[in-house]
Amino acid sequence: MTASSSDIAPTRPGSITIARHGKPDANREAWLDWRGYEDWWDNTYQPASLAEGQSAPDALVEAAAASHTVFASTLQRAIETAKAVAPQRDLVIDPVFVEAELPPPALPGKFMAKTWGVFARCSWWMGHARGRESRPEAEARAGAAVDRLIEAAAAGPVVLCAHGWFNRMMRPHLRSRDWVCVRDGGDTYWSWRRYEYRPE
Repeated sequence: MTASSSDIAPTRPGSITIARHGKPDANREAWLDWRGYEDWWDNTYQPASLAEGQSAPDALVEAAAASHTVFASTLQRAIETAKAVAPQRDLVIDPVFVEAELPPPALPGKFMAKTWGVFARCSWWMGHARGRESRPEAEARAGAAVDRLIEAAAAGPVVLCAHGWFNRMMRPHLRSRDWVCVRDGGDTYWSWRRYEYRPE
């Protein structure tokens, strides 16, 4: 019995495309103290849907149409992004891809939410997790996330719709596994990068 072409695994894994979600419906210019920012992160930003009036880039939609698997994190902004990118497709929704935490330092004064985000990321990067997922824990999760993508890419191209900072955290893990960025679209909303397996 001769196997059909669909039964034969590709000799080389498919590409991995990693996208950032679209713009969330959350006011990043709200003025808050550190406790207010913590509440904003947990109860406004993290559960936020996408803001209205956005559409997925055509090239990203084309990449998703040609993919074998479309992943998203469990956060609504990532799920809605994946649905816009790959309508009518079954998504693989996995918490391993959620954004790294942003616990704010207990600084005096009020600042805009986007400014608190900078303070919080710097503080978290230096080891101040305040009882939330730490940087080492997130780095280990990023490695597990890359393993998940590489495993799926064995069956064909993969698209992931996830988050700006966590997408960054996956990059060194991809490089260490011989995955090369062949298309760098930056880090803005709806941006994406494509990686291909190129062992030396």
